[in-house]
Amino acid sequence: SASVNLGSSTYYTQSNNQRNTANRLTNTLSSSISYSKSFPGKLGANLSTTATHSQNTNTQEINMTLPNIQGSINRIYPFEPKIGSKKGIIQNINFQYSFAGENRIKTTDEFFFKSEMFDDAKFGIRHSIPISTNFKVLKYLSLTTGASYNEVWNFEKVNKYYDEVNLEEITTIDKGFASYRTYNFSSSLGTTLYGMYNFDKEGSDKKIKAIRHVVRPSISYSINPAFDQYYESYKKNVITADGTTVEDVEYSPFENSIYGSPGKTYSSAIGFGIGNSIEAKVRDKVTDSTEMSYRKVSILKNLNFSSSYNLAGDSLKISPISVSGGTQLAKDKLSVNFNMSLDPYALDNNNTRINKFNINNNGSLFRLTNANLTLNYSFSSKDFDKDNSDNKSTNSTSTFNSTEDLLGNNNDLNKSSFDDNEDDEQKDVKLYNYKIPWNLQLAYSVTYNNFTRQSEISSNSLMFSGDVELSPRWKVGVSSGYDIKGKGITHTNLRFERDLLSWKMNFNWTPFSANKSWFFFIGIKSSVLSDIKWDKQRVPDKLIN
Repeated sequence: SASVNLGSSTYYTQSNNQRNTANRLTNTLSSSISYSKSFPGKLGANLSTTATHSQNTNTQEINMTLPNIQGSINRIYPFEPKIGSKKGIIQNINFQYSFAGENRIKTTDEFFFKSEMFDDAKFGIRHSIPISTNFKVLKYLSLTTGASYNEVWNFEKVNKYYDEVNLEEITTIDKGFASYRTYNFSSSLGTTLYGMYNFDKEGSDKKIKAIRHVVRPSISYSINPAFDQYYESYKKNVITADGTTVEDVEYSPFENSIYGSPGKTYSSAIGFGIGNSIEAKVRDKVTDSTEMSYRKVSILKNLNFSSSYNLAGDSLKISPISVSGGTQLAKDKLSVNFNMSLDPYALDNNNTRINKFNINNNGSLFRLTNANLTLNYSFSSKDFDKDNSDNKSTNSTSTFNSTEDLLGNNNDLNKSSFDDNEDDEQKDVKLYNYKIPWNLQLAYSVTYNNFTRQSEISSNSLMFSGDVELSPRWKVGVSSGYDIKGKGITHTNLRFERDLLSWKMNFNWTPFSANKSWFFFIGIKSSVLSDIKWDKQRVPDKLIN
């Protein structure tokens, strides 16, 4: 696939052609060309390559990757039996190989397509081999253990020294092959526990038949060695109040490289986690059938606790306890999710964490440092249909073609809810004489912060998003909300979409705020001819943002 958009910076910033007025508002040009290939067989190799280009017409800065190559082979089980399933620690041993290579170029308009553009190019290759196995311990415990080996190739390295004459640090780049290798180890042990309580005794007719509690405890261990052998140092004169002293300055020859420097800090930690879920088995509505029917209802979809203990640390070894959970209410239309962080350590007078438990500092067992609550309610016109109980078809509550959903996830502007679908072609137009399909999604989110005793509500917002299908091929929608803390309207987006049978057309408009923008698109729905399109947009003014 390919998408190319490049040009001279002066063309967009200094052009007198009035037809380019909209383009003069855009100060970023980008292009991308990609190719991928799979090689079926025993190894199952995959290879992909991508070339990208990003250009700022204001600063005339150009960044390119020529190319970015990634490859991998499928997971291999060297000791698996030829017949039957894998059993035990040996037969479950598996490994995988992957590599990535990138040539990164940073230049300007002046040196574009000239030999000078390659003077500061950075090139690197990374090889990764993860090895793992899993097996049962004492019949009910699942143990997974693994290690990872990584090797990075660079073709230049940094050299630093101190110039005692001019009293300054000198940095030079030495061209040539340089590499480093890293590895790590991890292991986890977990199981699943089930608890059941039956309400329905013999001869009774209770609505709740039973409640099941599922607990998933786990413990893990990870170790990352310190690779300080890949670090160098030089001596530097430092002038202090007591005179001139000499200190060692440590640096990595691989700093500023594509894949970074190896870690120089040793870490060894034990992780703990407990997951919970609670379900109920309830009697269904009375039917004509003589047999009693039951259905499963989720009371608590998940309630998770996690923390870790740093074996290599000299203080503050226990990390804050993370608590998260969620459930579905109102026939799964209301989603409730929450998370919080509990810190066992106290704060000093400067609001800095100290190596003293909060309970030993005349406080509670834990300090609530932050919390978040999110409510999401969705409903549509199908919920009010009398025959809805007989036709429980899945109804998507997500609005069409929005730049982002209520939770801030980006959506593809080119993707349409009218994309090629044979079922849409068979819609009965007569239904629209008395039915107008619609859906609405409401969301509420509040966040509390208390990291440094500030005890404040950092965000508090009510949002909504919905759309109406005015005709079989016309849709309109809107997303907006109200910032209760900031006392203002949140990001507002209007959407219009038209199905043109083989073609699709949509228009997205953000009418106000610093992110004022619009986007128009028309193109063929078929993925084979997706490059036949025309789009136009006005992006937000980055100088205002």
